[in-house]
Amino acid sequence: MTFNGTWKIDRSENYEKFMEQMGINLVKRKLAAHDNLKITIEQNGDKFHVKESSNFRTLDIDFNLGVTFEYSLADGTELSGSWAIEGDTMKGVFTRKDNGKQLITTRIVQGDELIQSYNYEGVDAKRIFKRG
Repeated sequence: MTFNGTWKIDRSENYEKFMEQMGINLVKRKLAAHDNLKITIEQNGDKFHVKESSNFRTLDIDFNLGVTFEYSLADGTELSGSWAIEGDTMKGVFTRKDNGKQLITTRIVQGDELIQSYNYEGVDAKRIFKRG
């Protein structure tokens, strides 16, 4: 329930380098840096409804903790994976369909911020959201 709410992107750390490691081209990286991403999370037990809204797309995602589902990144990269709760952290482990490499994403709420962290092939990045 901690994650419930609407979160607006405030700032990013090392996101450009992360996207480069993911193989996202320069033009898409520059656009993504200004996507004005807003995430709305609704949790009901082990069920989640997430709405992602940006300058480029609006996407509704429904998933249950521990259940594998398919997801496409804004650049079209296809992933398969699942989310779990570990203490105060929501952890997603996803595998890219094109190359089989793993993307780890975590979400944690600290104060009035949702910190979404990424790890892909040794490159770490963060996107920090404020309640809004």
